[in-house]
Amino acid sequence: MQAFALIGTKYKLGGSSTETGFDCSGFIRHLYSPVLDFALPRTSFEMSRLGTKVDHHALMPGDLVFFNTLKRSFSHVGIYIGEDRFIHSPSKGRAVEIVDMREQYWQKRFNGARRLFAESPATLMGPEWPPESTTVSTGQ
Repeated sequence: MQAFALIGTKYKLGGSSTETGFDCSGFIRHLYSPVLDFALPRTSFEMSRLGTKVDHHALMPGDLVFFNTLKRSFSHVGIYIGEDRFIHSPSKGRAVEIVDMREQYWQKRFNGARRLFAESPATLMGPEWPPESTTVSTGQ
């Protein structure tokens, strides 16, 4: 299953499937574990220790981006898709969406990024890469 095809999938705490919904780390695990041939850790904090650290100015589509959304570092994770946007499963009552990292909410909470692939894993994103007409959420 590819990331853009999952837009609109409901949030579910502890969820990691299209049937039940996803939390942020379950969304990442669902997409990346089959490609990496190993199961990713269950939490965003544990995921933040994998791969190679990436500076914000060097982000590539497919990099994992981490945020402090629960008053603790690396408590939220999404997938960078380019043009300062990322796709994620946000919180209760919401669904997988694309948001702009330039929004003040995300800028203030950005903790860093990690690269798990030597090259951009564009195939994980979907057939429209990069997306041309994807709606970007402006709420948090």
